[in-house]
Amino acid sequence: MNLSTILFIALAAIFALGFAFFQYLYKSKKRGKDVYILFALRFLSVFVLLLLLINPKLTFTSYSLEKPMLILVVDDSESIKHLEQEDSVRIILENFRANEKLNEQFDLVQYNFGNNLKPGDNNEFKETETNIFSVLESVKALSQKKEAIIGLISDGNQTSGRNFQYFNAQNTEIYPLVIGDTTQYADLELSRLNVNNYAFLNNRFPVEAFISYSGEKSINTRFVIKAGNNTIFSEEVSLNAENNSTIIQAKLPASKLGVLSYDAEIIPIENEKNTANNTKSFAVEVIDERTEILLVSAIPHPDLGAIKKAIETNKQRQLDIKYIQDDLNVEDYQLVILYQPNSSFLSVFEDLEENNQNYLLISGTKTNWNFLNGIQDFVKKDFTNQTQEVFAVKNPNFNQFQLEEVGFSNFPPLEDKFGSISILSNSIESIYFQEIENVETSQPLIAIQGKGQDKKAFILGENIWRWRSAAFMEDKSFEEFDNFFGKLIQNLASKKQRERLTLDYKSFYYENESVNISANFFDQNYQFDPKANLNISVESSLGNFESQFILKNNGYEVDLGDLSPGTYTFKIVETGSQISRSGSFEIIAYNIEQKFVSANKNAMLALAENSGTVVFYQNQIQEFIDGLLSEDKYKPIQKSQQKAVPLIDWYYLLFLLVLTLAAEWFYRKYKGLI
Repeated sequence: MNLSTILFIALAAIFALGFAFFQYLYKSKKRGKDVYILFALRFLSVFVLLLLLINPKLTFTSYSLEKPMLILVVDDSESIKHLEQEDSVRIILENFRANEKLNEQFDLVQYNFGNNLKPGDNNEFKETETNIFSVLESVKALSQKKEAIIGLISDGNQTSGRNFQYFNAQNTEIYPLVIGDTTQYADLELSRLNVNNYAFLNNRFPVEAFISYSGEKSINTRFVIKAGNNTIFSEEVSLNAENNSTIIQAKLPASKLGVLSYDAEIIPIENEKNTANNTKSFAVEVIDERTEILLVSAIPHPDLGAIKKAIETNKQRQLDIKYIQDDLNVEDYQLVILYQPNSSFLSVFEDLEENNQNYLLISGTKTNWNFLNGIQDFVKKDFTNQTQEVFAVKNPNFNQFQLEEVGFSNFPPLEDKFGSISILSNSIESIYFQEIENVETSQPLIAIQGKGQDKKAFILGENIWRWRSAAFMEDKSFEEFDNFFGKLIQNLASKKQRERLTLDYKSFYYENESVNISANFFDQNYQFDPKANLNISVESSLGNFESQFILKNNGYEVDLGDLSPGTYTFKIVETGSQISRSGSFEIIAYNIEQKFVSANKNAMLALAENSGTVVFYQNQIQEFIDGLLSEDKYKPIQKSQQKAVPLIDWYYLLFLLVLTLAAEWFYRKYKGLI
């Protein structure tokens, strides 16, 4: 409080005394007890009023003791239980809680973690995934506002996320406390399996297995894949300290439809301590890719046989060749190939338009371009009756689907009627352009019109059989040409089924993976209906339950959570229309937390080095505590805080003013002076 404020307060006191004196004592003949009481009350009320008008600021100093935080981040995953270290963790935590000096010097906070950080003092060791990197990021963010020391109590075995040993621990002191046996045992591990989710019936699908070995001795073992009790693949494996990993590739037959489950295993070596990481289960859904294709022609031609051979190389595709005078039911086919159409193809084009079916058009010297120019609206040809040879030039910007280089540019030319091509559609994308008389043009030779399922394609030239023969002459195989033609057919062929209720889900999930099912529901005009009410009922040998879909991102979704291994069937019903769909999925047993045989000491050492600290082991907890207590930088800090408070904020002074004025009035009233 400055001098001027003190002077104002003194003047206020003098003025209040003078005011009260002149009112009650000056020239007063009666100076009894009542007068002095009224004098005091009037002085007090006037002084308080003036004091509030002056509004001096009073400064207060408060003191607090700020202790650094000791954050214990405790691994609550199943790997701790698998390594039989639950009691060790509980004893360590009890040592921290029971140490009085430690609790006097630090604010002790405990967090548990698996895949995410969570507060709490109870450890159940049931977390099915471990993401130490993500947890350290969360703890670092929580401790930024206050000095903190982090004790990471873990076996160092991480199952998801980025490698935590490279965590940026700048300005953060992390002390790794290693739990579990740090001895490195000889161990075989089937570390990864690469396999597609889907395979086509009667084809073979690839499986890629990554096998690693930690140990000093040379070992010989065997890798096997089983379907039930039957071994369907086996290969010998030899590893040693230098050559400690290998990749095995297998191709398995997809012999029947549905979800096929397999077990892959690397046979354990003698006295191997942990065999849980030697096996992995996987599943593949075998689907039927059978496609029926119709080729319609008005003339016989060698191209017809070449096209049939190329398409039926894939055993899941069947091509029927029919002439225009035959009985044609185009709606029975997923794709129609129109070979050199003329005016007699009118009814075929009309049926294709009515059924909204895709087709591939192949022109040539017998094509009626007058008819063709009028029946379709994506290309037009200004033609003469002369013929011309057309070579192929690949379009490097074509990206609708992946195509290998076949070498069509070096193949014999195709033949078509002479004339220039005009493109009438903005959605045409050329796979190959035309080269005419050594001049590369932008006119399409092989192209696709449209996107999604609504597509048309054309090849503007006959004698495709020469290309297939040239491919064989060059590579002694028809494979490259047939693959090209097969991918073109695959892109065009579609099985159109318009369902009001559509589902998106996997045929199998791995244990500990969340089971999500997505759905879309459409009204009778096939517009998305955001007001649908979708319920799902799930049945299995383990029990039945029901759930409801929620509207999310222009679709419906339900999360069934983590389910136990087994086969589940479900039925989804839209309650308003009673439209329903059924399906099934399988949960594959897989517990990644049980693949560890010992603590990951090396990763914990690397983390400590990045943090500028040291690693402690479970038998060194007292050393860790003593080190924390002896460090001066971890001592509690006494902090003072000054706070200036304006007097007008003191509401009880206003209350005092009102009280004194009221007391004076009532006293005067009581004495009959009013």
